[in-house]
Amino acid sequence: MDGNRLSSPTPFTPPTTEEDRLSWLRLIRSRRVGPATFHRLMAEHGSAEAALAALPAIARDAGVPDYHPCTPDDARRELDAGRKRGARLLALGDDDYPQALAALSDPPPLLWAMGRGRLATKPAVALVGARNASSLGLRMTRKLAEGLGHHGFAVVSGLARGIDAAAHGAALKTGTIAVMAGGVDVVYPPENEVLAAAIADQGLRVSEQPLGLPPRARHFPLRNRLIAGLSHAVIVVEAADGSGSLITARDALDQGREVLAVPGHPMDARAAGCNRLIREGARLIRGVDDVIEALAEAVEGGFAPEPRRTPPMRRTADAGEGPPDMLALHRRILSALGAAPVAEDQLLRDLGLPAATIAPALLFLELDGRVQRLAGGMLAKV
Repeated sequence: MDGNRLSSPTPFTPPTTEEDRLSWLRLIRSRRVGPATFHRLMAEHGSAEAALAALPAIARDAGVPDYHPCTPDDARRELDAGRKRGARLLALGDDDYPQALAALSDPPPLLWAMGRGRLATKPAVALVGARNASSLGLRMTRKLAEGLGHHGFAVVSGLARGIDAAAHGAALKTGTIAVMAGGVDVVYPPENEVLAAAIADQGLRVSEQPLGLPPRARHFPLRNRLIAGLSHAVIVVEAADGSGSLITARDALDQGREVLAVPGHPMDARAAGCNRLIREGARLIRGVDDVIEALAEAVEGGFAPEPRRTPPMRRTADAGEGPPDMLALHRRILSALGAAPVAEDQLLRDLGLPAATIAPALLFLELDGRVQRLAGGMLAKV
């Protein structure tokens, strides 16, 4: 891939026809294309159709032979499966696409939704916590969920057992959104089948994953990012150190959301994560009034989700220099990256190489599954 393919981004436009939606679905379902790469390709080529046409050549130039995007037939099969299951495909830019989510950097281009779509545009607060929740934790969750519903908020959670299930159940009448780690039609854990059916009837289930996909471990951090992204604030009720709820809290902080936590007894391991969040600056929550007060203060202080942006692709004065040995460059990039995300601009500075040299190597490593492009132009080693 040459430097010219990285210049002059074309303005983003949402899909306007069924064929546009099919092209969007094909692009996001193509191998190694996630939301960040999707938006990058759209900025480069102006439409999903043009990006699909260019993708094999881009992959070939990056050293990935025999690359084939998702086929029209595969995309149509997914669309047909969604219709048969009563699901709707929400595209970024649609009126019923969640605005809080749309404001993120690199939001999901497409979401499958089952249930009352209007809930996706309602202001929301997330409730997350331990799967092996205590009796007090479950009572607190139900009290918060009911109170938030009374104040006009939808309650967002991940349909897990414990705190998640209690939050959804208590908010069914006022509005709840379940973010699925796998396909929107795949309920996990199976014990929540009845609750999931009730949410599809009275609330809303959403997922960025393909129909019928069973959830895997790698899907849950992606789900947690959506939970935080859909919400004005994330409340952690009970969470052990290192739990997935703390990942959701970290995502919320990264997205400019409020993080609130219910304190617990220092001898209870299920409270360790919440107590640590409070020690590190999270708002201590005793009841729903504390949540409403925190949200009001955030609004007065100028709270707003960060705007969606496409990571800039910088060109340097020496962009015309010949590239170094590609295998050696791959090794240098992988050595410079780790599990902790690094900004692409920082990687360029660390390596001392121009964007036009680094970009094809990065794309190769993305398509090869060794580098992951995250929200906000961040990169991490897989």
